[in-house]
Amino acid sequence: MTNEAGKLGKSNQEQAVAAWVNYLNQLRLDNLLSALDLQDKNLTEALSSVDEAIRKIDLEVVTTNRGGVKGMHGFIAEVAEVGIGNARRQIHGDNPHYQWINNNSPVDLMRSGVAIQQRFVAAGGRFGLGAIADHLQKYPDFVENGGKYQIPRDHFEVIQKLHAMPREEASKLLTIGGDGLSLKDWTKVHAFFGEGSVGIESLEPSHLKYSEVQKGAYSATLQSEADSLHSTDQSLRDDAYQQSKPTLRQGAKATLAAAAIEGGTALARAVIAKRRAGKQLKDFTRDDWTDIAGDGGLGTAQGGVRGLSIYWLTNFSATPAAVASSIVTAAFGVAEQANKLRGGEIEEVTFIENSELVCLETAVSALSSFVGQAIIPVPVLGAVIGNTVGVVMYKAVSSSLSEREALLIERYLGEQRVLDEQLGSEYQELIEQLDASMSDYLGVLERAFSPDLEVALLGSIELALELGVAPDEVLDSDEKVLAYFLD
Repeated sequence: MTNEAGKLGKSNQEQAVAAWVNYLNQLRLDNLLSALDLQDKNLTEALSSVDEAIRKIDLEVVTTNRGGVKGMHGFIAEVAEVGIGNARRQIHGDNPHYQWINNNSPVDLMRSGVAIQQRFVAAGGRFGLGAIADHLQKYPDFVENGGKYQIPRDHFEVIQKLHAMPREEASKLLTIGGDGLSLKDWTKVHAFFGEGSVGIESLEPSHLKYSEVQKGAYSATLQSEADSLHSTDQSLRDDAYQQSKPTLRQGAKATLAAAAIEGGTALARAVIAKRRAGKQLKDFTRDDWTDIAGDGGLGTAQGGVRGLSIYWLTNFSATPAAVASSIVTAAFGVAEQANKLRGGEIEEVTFIENSELVCLETAVSALSSFVGQAIIPVPVLGAVIGNTVGVVMYKAVSSSLSEREALLIERYLGEQRVLDEQLGSEYQELIEQLDASMSDYLGVLERAFSPDLEVALLGSIELALELGVAPDEVLDSDEKVLAYFLD
């Protein structure tokens, strides 16, 4: 009875490790599904921001001719900046932070409490700096209060380049018109910032270039942004999938945990066995502790193999965790019996019988754990309870069989083996007959489709008869051919 309890405890510990590895795998899968569901929402909201920007530009700017020929692109830029700026945050799951201030006030946009004035101006050749100076003259405290001037992205890049360029370099490069710029452009930029009213840190680039917000271009611009959002969305989904894949680190974690659990269990069982034999801890000898350490080391090694094997099987071969654990347990059990056979401790018949029994018991354990986990969906607990109930029931049933019933089962197994041999022989005969028939049929087909016309005609007649066409319907003579085509 004590031995059976020990086996049950070991079986529970093995299935507990399997259930824990399965739980780790399920967590990764749940996180992936959650991330994909969230990304569905993010994409929908991001695309909605772009669609809303298109709708507002169409109805509130273009249809009403707001700003006229010279100023319409400025209002288009404001609405587009809000739509694109919010969408690029929403695709990552962040809250939108742009708001369009549609009231002709000193502020065009608000972004997380920061006031923004857009200056999409190309006239005057100052990249919008003249327009900034005009605005600052009307509202001198705009920058002091934390406001930002936002200009087209391409204008900002030019200003930033010229602002950082020393005079000597500008004199050398820009006198020959490098990048379409001149020394005069450099002078205008440095003169503006030299006044000291605005620093370059008070300027920022828009998401958009000047050309992208013109009346004839904004639709393509926003459609391109929608396509970009789809690409970003796919990239984020790919990242989520990569993060959900099994990793070497998690496999090592499962291996070490399984080794620790099984090694600790084996150590405890070895100590308990010594105690049940009547020895007190203080009476343990060096040999006793050596035996205990050996059992613990073996358990640790087996646990490491079990953890790694279960992790690999469950992640790379679609094997349920309970089954994976049972495969490992069966492999250990058969290996143990094989070692006894090599050592002459058991005969070949006993080896086969014991191996069958090991595999049967591990199969019962796997099925019981699987059912238990399904009925009690609590990680590890369901598998352990299911394994306990299943193994106990199996032991009870197997031990309750009488000698007569065992003999009946044995006789039935013998009859099944004889039947298997008979069916195997008949199956082989049928295969041989089928091979012969196929060979004949392929020969007929080869003749029927021969490039030699005479051989093909005779082969066609043979094929028709082989396929069951009535002899009087086969065109095997000149008279039948003429009658078929002329009558």
